[in-house]
Amino acid sequence: MATEPIPDRILDLGTGFWGSKALLTAVELGLFSELAAGPLERETLRERLGLHPRSARDFFDALVALGMLERRGDAYANTPETGLFLDRAKPTYVGGLLEMLNARLYGFWGSLSEALRTGRPQNEAKEGGNFFALLYEDPARLRQFLQAMTGVSLGAAKAIAQKFPWKDYRTFADVGAAQGAVPVQVALAHPALTGCGFDLAVVRPIFEEYVACFGLSERLRFQAGDFFADPLPGADVLVMGHVLHDWDLDQKRLLLRKALDVLPRGGALIVYEAIIDDERRANAFGLLMSLNMLIETAGGFDFSGADCAAWMREVGFRQPTSSRSWGTTRWWSASSSGRQASL
Repeated sequence: MATEPIPDRILDLGTGFWGSKALLTAVELGLFSELAAGPLERETLRERLGLHPRSARDFFDALVALGMLERRGDAYANTPETGLFLDRAKPTYVGGLLEMLNARLYGFWGSLSEALRTGRPQNEAKEGGNFFALLYEDPARLRQFLQAMTGVSLGAAKAIAQKFPWKDYRTFADVGAAQGAVPVQVALAHPALTGCGFDLAVVRPIFEEYVACFGLSERLRFQAGDFFADPLPGADVLVMGHVLHDWDLDQKRLLLRKALDVLPRGGALIVYEAIIDDERRANAFGLLMSLNMLIETAGGFDFSGADCAAWMREVGFRQPTSSRSWGTTRWWSASSSGRQASL
């Protein structure tokens, strides 16, 4: 007999923002950092966070049900994951992304229908502002954004450090390096390599502070520049992570061409993004990220591996290949013209 359809999946998806907002609020309140030293009784935790008695218990227990906290008797504790990734004092903290989602994107996504009807961004641009200009003018906001980029990139950074054949190269540069998640992970895994982070000058102190936390200041340097206005840094390997999806197709091709221009013969380019599966059926994260580019940018969009490979070939790269690395993120590698692909 055929199973009678039930609406559970529809309702779970439709109410998904409830759980999302509970987690984002917990990060905003610093709940997981408060529990970093060990479990706390409910009343103690409530008082430390400054919460009203009415619904604190429901809030904490909802996080237990969502798998974000553990409860032992009347005491709450971090899970292994939240203790590692949501404690602000740890270098593994990925909450910067969640902080940005809560502070900015949660509200902007309320205008998705307008974005779909008009094709126009729904962020600060609606009020005549420029997201990137406003971002780089505000030190606190810039730090939050760069921490968010670490959060979204850390898993892929570790996979790239482990899976790419770095033994064949000596130098690398991360184009649009942000806080420096990729350079740090590559340098930690491969002591013989030296690298640089390439980004706007205002990013320098945040990059250098992050690199110094890992004791890598001697091997990782910062190079200031604008990847549209300036030449890209010379290195055996260039990395572009969550860069191409910010721009329209012509700008994507331009950046790929600029990478090819500076790579030595036999050099390599790594592109990692929330790559959409070629059939456009499975990677919901990649497709939703592309909608986020609609919300955030004038012409940006995410793309499939086949799309990326085609653009790489158009500008002169040979035999680009793909590899699934972590979660919903894939990374692409291609060698410079005249040599086989690195993977």
